[in-house]
Amino acid sequence: MMSSECRRWSEGDPILEEYHDHEWCKINHNDQYQFEMLCLEGASTGLSWATILHKRANYRRAFHDFDIDACAAMTDDELISLLSNPGLIRNRSKIFSVRRNAQAVLAIQQEFGSFDSYLWDAAGGRQIDGHWKSIEEVPTVSELSMRLSKDMKKRGISYVGPVITYSFLQSIGIINDHLADCECR
Repeated sequence: MMSSECRRWSEGDPILEEYHDHEWCKINHNDQYQFEMLCLEGASTGLSWATILHKRANYRRAFHDFDIDACAAMTDDELISLLSNPGLIRNRSKIFSVRRNAQAVLAIQQEFGSFDSYLWDAAGGRQIDGHWKSIEEVPTVSELSMRLSKDMKKRGISYVGPVITYSFLQSIGIINDHLADCECR
């Protein structure tokens, strides 16, 4: 398989390589996928992305494949039971944030027609591509991630600081930070 500076952070880990090559910075307009990435990025706060991706299948099982309605309807008892699941990050606030975020996303869908519309409207309806030449050029925050972070927090979404929001925007393809010479662009 290819080797490039862009892919350096994923090399040697098949799960990360698959993510880099087929999901990261790829445009995705599916609300359920966007919600999944929002929740997984939130779970990664203070941890490595590799840790979360290796637990992704467990998260999908625990949170109804990130069905937004099902997550919004989860009971306290269901969420509390997940605190003993070793396949998840067993942080009460992060576990409960999935329900809170689902409820906020439902309200956003009501207002904007879809979570996708809300996100892409914030980005001006176009992908942001820096055409970076080296990994060192790739930022961790942007004006958009700061603005969207603030708005999502106002709407009740948790774990969306500017850095996590930037990573979230990469994960759903609003931001394309594959290096200019990366075959996965």
